[in-house]
Amino acid sequence: MSNHTTTRPGSSLENTQAHQQEHQDWGRRDFLRLLGLTGAGSVLIGNLPVSALSASPLAYLLNNANDDRILVMIRLKGGNDGQNTIIPIYDYGRYQTLRPRIAIPRTDIISLTSEMGIPKTMAPLENLWKNGYMRVVHNVGYPSQNLSHFRSSDIWASASDANTIDSSGWLGRWLDNLYPDYFTKPPVAPPALQIGSNGTLAFNDKKNNTLSVAVTNPEELERIAKEGRLYNPLDVPDCLPGEQLTFLRGVANSTFQYAGIIADAYKKGVNTATYASGSLNQQLALVARLIKGGLPTRLYMVTLEGFDTHANQNQYHPALMQEIATGVANFITDLKVGKWDERVLTMTISEFGRRIEQNASNGTDHGAAAPLMLFGKGLNGSGFVGKTPSLTNLDEVGNLKFETDFRQIYTTILESWLCINSSLVDQVMGKTFARIPELGLQCSAVTAVEDDPIAIGKLPLKVYPIDGQLQIQFDLPESSTTSVQLLNLLGQTVSEQSFGQLPAGKQQIALQLAGRLPTGPYVVALRAGRYLGSEKVMLSLR
Repeated sequence: MSNHTTTRPGSSLENTQAHQQEHQDWGRRDFLRLLGLTGAGSVLIGNLPVSALSASPLAYLLNNANDDRILVMIRLKGGNDGQNTIIPIYDYGRYQTLRPRIAIPRTDIISLTSEMGIPKTMAPLENLWKNGYMRVVHNVGYPSQNLSHFRSSDIWASASDANTIDSSGWLGRWLDNLYPDYFTKPPVAPPALQIGSNGTLAFNDKKNNTLSVAVTNPEELERIAKEGRLYNPLDVPDCLPGEQLTFLRGVANSTFQYAGIIADAYKKGVNTATYASGSLNQQLALVARLIKGGLPTRLYMVTLEGFDTHANQNQYHPALMQEIATGVANFITDLKVGKWDERVLTMTISEFGRRIEQNASNGTDHGAAAPLMLFGKGLNGSGFVGKTPSLTNLDEVGNLKFETDFRQIYTTILESWLCINSSLVDQVMGKTFARIPELGLQCSAVTAVEDDPIAIGKLPLKVYPIDGQLQIQFDLPESSTTSVQLLNLLGQTVSEQSFGQLPAGKQQIALQLAGRLPTGPYVVALRAGRYLGSEKVMLSLR
């Protein structure tokens, strides 16, 4: 018994295809709707009518599980100039003195507040700001800034200290924890998608394997999405080398296990915004279409190049700012149709900022701290986070001093947006970083339920169907009497087992499955003292 079956492109096994289609069509809201947890009805869960479960811990946890939140990262490759992105109006005279030929004219600045503004090339962001969809974190960086593009990019991707070489990524370590058997039992959908030149370490596991689908450009991913395969095996010469090429392309396609589900989401999704031309707009349009098409992928990275502006910056940087602004504004407009914007958080990242003072080539050299922008309804309002940058209190080489470690932002997003257990977040990050509540992100991963006098905490579970039983892993905060139920779509308990008093700490228990259960989705519900855990699982018979 297994929780999934992988279908390779070209497979003729109808039962395998049908099973994968079940996975592709399955979503959290459909599951809750079928369970009856989104409205009143005659469905029973654990011998209680749905109407009685409207405030129950199990219904609360299932309805409020934030397992469908999405993070989209916009990588500004080359080191974005923060001073010409978020402009220091409060000290405009000094800003202009330091940048006599590249400073944005005061008449070309849109004021977000009395202190900070954006260039008019970023005008599409003004409405996002006014509507509460944008926050900016000042002075983001890390200790001992490394000014190498490659090394600093790796530091941002791995979330390591500047003097530590780590080939694993901050999101890869989380995905590795989420899918420990990724290569032998891969998830139904790709956990992460990245588009752009050269994938980063961000999605690498500790063995340096990438846990994402990475393509070099949006056209390549769009071709995969449209055709359901990586290459067209028929577009080859009619000769022996052509036959060999057909074989090689077929092998490549068969290993590209996610082409089918990406193609399915692409066909189902529809862009409802008109995107401008340009690489970033194309990438974000594709991401929006996949999200709206129901692709369960939760992590995306898109890339915009051209930020290494050592010379003639004003010939290039304004156009880059315009593409960011139009791309993000169109992306959010697109996602608002169907309220997808409630699920998506977008943020910019760049390996470093630029020097405050322009150089002799009318450009800017590698710097240190820079602003980081976040976009989305989940921010619960617009605003600036952190101390206002000082153009006078600089570091020993004349760069802005960093105030906020970028890993604090990562940590806050993991815990307060992706709703990952706090202790696991610290484990993934390698140490504890201060959270930033000013980002406005909220997660109800641990909460109190009104109808229970005892506070109910959500207990994250990992469930693996193996040889007629469910292996269930969880971390028990305190010694508790523990029991597990397996519920079917009708709310019926199809298996139940008590495990008595278990000690605090990491646990692995096995729930025996009685008889041959029909293929389909189920809910594992675990109660351990004052803690509840629930997890969806797809069971299938081979």
